[in-house]
Amino acid sequence: MTPLSHVVLLGDSIFDNSSYTGGKPDVIAQVREVLPAGWKATLLARDGATTAGIESQLSRLPRDATHLVLSIGGNDALGQTQVLDFPVRSTADALLALAKVAREFEASYRKVVTACLTYDLPLLVCTIYNGNFADANYQTRAAIALSALNDAIIRIAVEKHLTVLELRQICNRPEDFANPIEPSSIGGAKIAKAIVRTITVTPDIRYGARIVGRD
Repeated sequence: MTPLSHVVLLGDSIFDNSSYTGGKPDVIAQVREVLPAGWKATLLARDGATTAGIESQLSRLPRDATHLVLSIGGNDALGQTQVLDFPVRSTADALLALAKVAREFEASYRKVVTACLTYDLPLLVCTIYNGNFADANYQTRAAIALSALNDAIIRIAVEKHLTVLELRQICNRPEDFANPIEPSSIGGAKIAKAIVRTITVTPDIRYGARIVGRD
């Protein structure tokens, strides 16, 4: 029997987290567990992927795909962590450095979203969560820096009339993380439930974009 719908997960280890769950269910298994009867899900996301890797993932998109879910950007951010620590002469210099990183990320992310939308399928995008760093000062700096990247994600989503999963609210407790940057099975379950809840509910057509956080 042909499945009612086929959800495809694109992106990085936010979805491809089996290496970090200690043998417990990963995101794709948890998505499959809570999908309605007759639906199926495919994992194309790959641990370590950046925005540059999404084109390759899309090249393997199943022909019967009906929904795309994208979580990408965390590894792009990791590649720019030097912005959190290098010395600057003023706050203005720090803000300009962060703005450059955000501008480059926005250009890359926009290309990814544009590529996804060429398939004319519903696209759900995710923000980048803040992680769970032991150093409170580093955690604060990372959250501030990520807010600039997340601003780009949200603005592009609003522009394209997309729905956004706000992972900063969904994964917001220490037990949601297997390490500072990867989701645990507990966090993965929260992500999976949010995905399924969002794609199986008909959006209110009065709104051009939605941001979905925790219940």
